[in-house]
Amino acid sequence: MFPSWTSKHRFLCTTTTNVNKSSNSAGPSDASSDAGKSKTSSGGSQKTTEQGKPIRGSPVSWMSFFLLLATGAVLVWYYDREKKRHIEGINSASKTVKEGPSAGKAAIGGPFNLVDHTGKSVTEKNFFGNWNLIYFGFTHCPDICPDELQKLAAAVDKIKEKSGIQVVPVFISVDPERDTVEQVREYVKEFHPNLIGLTGNADEIKKAARAYRVYYMKTEEEGSDYLVDHSIVIYLMDPKMEFVKFFGKNTDADLLAEDVINEIKQRKKVGA
Repeated sequence: MFPSWTSKHRFLCTTTTNVNKSSNSAGPSDASSDAGKSKTSSGGSQKTTEQGKPIRGSPVSWMSFFLLLATGAVLVWYYDREKKRHIEGINSASKTVKEGPSAGKAAIGGPFNLVDHTGKSVTEKNFFGNWNLIYFGFTHCPDICPDELQKLAAAVDKIKEKSGIQVVPVFISVDPERDTVEQVREYVKEFHPNLIGLTGNADEIKKAARAYRVYYMKTEEEGSDYLVDHSIVIYLMDPKMEFVKFFGKNTDADLLAEDVINEIKQRKKVGA
């Protein structure tokens, strides 16, 4: 009976020991497996995070892109609107100046009292009844004044040829010290037989230039030789000596003639 109990006890101990060994043996493996799973899980989580960054960042990038597009569109719209407003403002201002005389509010032109190249005293009233092209300059001008007066003379002939309209060309001096009646007479006959030259004393010329908004200033003198800096403008005045339009240096003779004809025809249509 003792041997049997001993044998059973040994078997139980052996079984328990084996179970414990098996348990202990499985522990490190399970732990390693769990660690591997944990590591894998951790690695998977890290991978998800690394892959998730652009995914989470993507909506922000797209939102920034759309905001940039929206901002650009607004800026383009605003710039286009301001540009149109600026152009409309210029056109409106030009139209106001151009239509000013018809409303009796001419900003350019006015009374003057000068002497023509024949020695006769004249005022603006002597030019009533004619269309006039007026240019301010001086006889000692080296190049610009001769070029502008040649252009003016050519335009007057073209206007006459194309429309039959006789326009009076007028030269007004801004150099009272040197431009005497005799000097002006010799000067104007070089350009056109109908060109009228006007001069006067310093106060009279200043008054005329101010009425036509003409700038002029004598430059530094070298003895008796000097130049006069002045506006380079040709004015079209109607038969009432009211301002119609001005033409700058870049307008050639053909364009000047064409524009004058169009302005005169347009004024005649509206009964101006």
